[in-house]
Amino acid sequence: MRMGISAALLLALAACGGGGSAPQASWSGFRDGFIDKLFALDPAYAVYQGKHEFDGKMPDWSEAGLKRQADFLRETIAAARKFDKSTLSADDAFERDYLVKVAEGRLFWLTDADQPHRNPAYYVSGLDPNVYIARPYADKAVRMKAMIAFFKNVPAAAANIRANLKTPLPASFVTYGVNAFKGFAEFYAGGAREAFADVKDAALQAEFKQVSGDAAKAMADIAAWIESQWPTATQDFALGAERFQRMLAATEAVDMPLPELLKLGEADLKKNQDQLRAACGQFAPGKTVPECIAKMNANKPEGGPVAEARRQLPMLRAFIERKDLVTIPGTEQALVEESPPYNRQNSAYIDPPGPFDKGIPSVYYISPPDPSWPKPVQLGFIPGKLDLLFTSVHEVFPGHFLQFLHANRVKSIVGRLFVGYAYAEGWAHYTEQMMWDAGLNDGDPETHIGQLSNALLRDCRFISAIRLHGMGGTQADMEKLFREQCFQDEGTAKQQAARGTYDPGYLNYTLGKLMILKLRQDWTATRGGDKAWKSFHDSFLGFGGPPVPLVRQAMMKEATPKPFG
Repeated sequence: MRMGISAALLLALAACGGGGSAPQASWSGFRDGFIDKLFALDPAYAVYQGKHEFDGKMPDWSEAGLKRQADFLRETIAAARKFDKSTLSADDAFERDYLVKVAEGRLFWLTDADQPHRNPAYYVSGLDPNVYIARPYADKAVRMKAMIAFFKNVPAAAANIRANLKTPLPASFVTYGVNAFKGFAEFYAGGAREAFADVKDAALQAEFKQVSGDAAKAMADIAAWIESQWPTATQDFALGAERFQRMLAATEAVDMPLPELLKLGEADLKKNQDQLRAACGQFAPGKTVPECIAKMNANKPEGGPVAEARRQLPMLRAFIERKDLVTIPGTEQALVEESPPYNRQNSAYIDPPGPFDKGIPSVYYISPPDPSWPKPVQLGFIPGKLDLLFTSVHEVFPGHFLQFLHANRVKSIVGRLFVGYAYAEGWAHYTEQMMWDAGLNDGDPETHIGQLSNALLRDCRFISAIRLHGMGGTQADMEKLFREQCFQDEGTAKQQAARGTYDPGYLNYTLGKLMILKLRQDWTATRGGDKAWKSFHDSFLGFGGPPVPLVRQAMMKEATPKPFG
């Protein structure tokens, strides 16, 4: 890819400059030009999608580079809207709306939320070199050279990060930044070197050691600088109600008043609390709900969570196939590993390959407890077997892993490249309840408690995000919410309350699930009800990953995109 704007995009943007006339480029030319330019502006994202001609490159996080990104996104939105949907095919008209939401969402985080200047989390994905280690897209020497190029770019990136971040920082952002950048420093000089230790090239090894050391120092220096901000740290993390509302509209096409959204989350919380009490009455009669949860969590995985998850995945796949719940395309595999030290802010996540990488396994990562926590808190953080079961459902079968198997195969290149937060996390969270409803473990109450424990965690995320960012809630308040209303252990409650401050979009797990459940109810009502689940799942996954209201509009043939019809 050339670094300049493609000819198609230049033509389209130039045509937008005069009056209200439609762009002269074809839609496909405009779309492809947008992708080319976006990859050039965000090469880390391109590499993650499997475009390895960008290996080793990083985004330009200078003020000029950030301005180029913002200008490009604004121009793209204006130009795309000048395509008259009545002159486009149905697929192209849908893709136009999808692309506009991608650009609007990116622009929101870049400018309205001002994350490059406010939030260290903005930089983490661009500094993560795990793609070169975990994805065997080329032999090790080739990937090692890509990492050398990457490491050479890290010191300049670190200088931009320090110049960009405005102080004072919120206290939770300081904690996040210190942990992330210290973790990168340790990984660059430790695990990254170990990953390529068997490459038999002395000159390459010497260069790798030098540049990884320089990059590690740059990360350690940033971590130390952020740590020095503790004396002035604030609690000023909230987006505010109006900006939070704009976030939902820009990123997820959801335009509902926050009080109405909060009622939805509180209703789901109560429903799941009621079901939990009923399940506990069977599993632990006479015990309180926290005692019941403790009993479920005391059933720890033999050999640890990673070993247990490896045992769970074949069973989950067999259940999906036996019940014929959704198509499992392809032959790709999902591996299970412990998460790297720089990315342990959440208990588990999956790293799926992008659409341009072929035959590459996904990696399902599970985080160990923070070793600085007291031993009882560390033990409490390790999930029970049945709690972990629904994490495996969420991350792999039939959650994210299966969803990305579909997304990487959809017809639309926009659908293959851009999978949204509420679509992805909503689907993965939806599948937890769907698998229980489909009969996973035949009504076993301990299994139901595992499912409900995960559902309550996401309910508290939903409520926490709204209260933290739109209603003046404090981190301490939300930690109490996670413990007392959603029955989470102390370590998880601390971690999740903090996450809500720097990840206001984490309400999307429950928001997405609720939108998908309503869409399934409405779509299957005229198609056989429960018998149409597989058809619904395959149809839903065929869109790639746009905002769910756009999917609803297309599947229900509605005039405008709405979250719940």
